[in-house]
Amino acid sequence: MLKMFTTQLTGLFKRIEEKGEFSFEDGARLLAQAPVGDGSIYIFGTKEMKAVELEAFEGAEPFKGVKRITEAELSDADRVLIFSRTSADEDAVTVAAELQEKGIPFVAVSTVIESAEADLAEMADVHIDLRLTRGLLPDDFGNRYGYPSSMVALFVYYGLKFTIDEILAEYEE
Repeated sequence: MLKMFTTQLTGLFKRIEEKGEFSFEDGARLLAQAPVGDGSIYIFGTKEMKAVELEAFEGAEPFKGVKRITEAELSDADRVLIFSRTSADEDAVTVAAELQEKGIPFVAVSTVIESAEADLAEMADVHIDLRLTRGLLPDDFGNRYGYPSSMVALFVYYGLKFTIDEILAEYEE
């Protein structure tokens, strides 16, 4: 089972990388505007996506200068990175609506839910689709299980972080 899970997860990472190539670049450029200017990058994760927040603040390689969204009053010089399981997540949509109201650009990362009434993917300046619409492994009854949403979100987080680091390094030269 582990071999099948690894194969499926590797394929998912590859699809995200291939189909989201421009979104990674656009998202990183948008987020990099904050530290280059007078702003900060803020991060917000819902439910299991708090794992991304923990990695950004407590991981072996913390994301320098990133702040929790609850730490301060945001300005239009700031940028926000939102992670949620789906584009219909109520908490993420609420935060997105507040950001839109204040004119604060943001990048959202979630699995797109086509029938969502309030859609984070539509609200975001840049959206990266996790493409995780169901579990990765089949069971004996035709169901699927193995839904590694935080693992996939961490893959996207690192892709954005590495790209932002490259942009900021070029800017400092």
